[in-house]
Amino acid sequence: MKIQLFNAAKIVLATFVFSSIIMFLMRIVAKHIGAMDNPTDAEGKRHIHKVATPKLGGLGIFLGFLFGYMLFGEQSVRMNSILIGSFLIILIGIMDDLNPIKAKYRILVHIVAASVIVFYGGILLDNITAFGYSLNFGILAYPITIIFLVACTDIIDLIDGLDGLSGGICSIFYLTIAIIGFFQGRSGSLVMILSLIMLGSTLGFLLHNFHPAKIFAGDCVTFMGFIIGVITLLEFKGPALISFFVPITILGIPILDTLFAIIRRLLKGQPPFQADKQHLHHQLLGMNFSQRVTVLIIYGINILFATAAIFYTLKDPLIGEIIFVILFILVVWFILHTTIISDKTPQKTEELLNKIKIKKKEL
Repeated sequence: MKIQLFNAAKIVLATFVFSSIIMFLMRIVAKHIGAMDNPTDAEGKRHIHKVATPKLGGLGIFLGFLFGYMLFGEQSVRMNSILIGSFLIILIGIMDDLNPIKAKYRILVHIVAASVIVFYGGILLDNITAFGYSLNFGILAYPITIIFLVACTDIIDLIDGLDGLSGGICSIFYLTIAIIGFFQGRSGSLVMILSLIMLGSTLGFLLHNFHPAKIFAGDCVTFMGFIIGVITLLEFKGPALISFFVPITILGIPILDTLFAIIRRLLKGQPPFQADKQHLHHQLLGMNFSQRVTVLIIYGINILFATAAIFYTLKDPLIGEIIFVILFILVVWFILHTTIISDKTPQKTEELLNKIKIKKKEL
């Protein structure tokens, strides 16, 4: 076990050092080619930063990933498909960082990248077993897997709104998967190698991206989500439903934030993926928390989700259930006291509480 832990630490350290160094080069290259996030342009006005910032951090993570693969990876058809799909994700990300591309074209490339994973790599979500019943998707496994991969790819992009936010959430995911794999004795598996390489590469980026950020991931942030989707399919696709539930749990924050955003915009009659400033991190900033504290709060909540997933996987569901109850209470409280779903929710909650107080006085 000591040898396995040493090898894991070696992978993380090597990719961390490489990624943290390559970020200096990415900052220079981004400034040279004009891949800058300018707060004065139409796109930048949605963001909170005040100064123009380089946007090729995601490319730096990808280069760290390639470096880790060359040192620690093994060639296979699956790994080839991951490399090809990742290259497509990074390519469209760089193009969008240089000159914004319409969302439909980005999604199209993401679909192509996911299709490479499915049809060339043979990685499929083909069946799930739950409560003694097995559901085989048959031919639908192909579109279901592609949709799942595209969703994972873009969900991280949607929450990438504060310094260190997306990088920290993804790092927690990779670390959690690595911990689960380590205790299950799967240190040499492809999913473990991917998780450890991505953990080191993302932490190297986070060193430059935590507030105040010196570099952003840019649209290449989708690469981290793409690999999250691949890891989920590789290791946790079944046969038991709980296996697939584990990585979804770790992504509790970005999933809930995306779900709330879609509901919020539909209630307002807006397109479901139209940008706004009502995300989870905006709500916390509205409570007068600083950027740094806001990100740390979200880290803390995400770590609770990850901890619950670990206890469930390691066959100690009681502690996991207790954590889920705590998280459920937090989510309900947040919905009722913020505008994350509706501008009218806090007022309605206050009116309800006032009615309860009046009834208590009457009694």
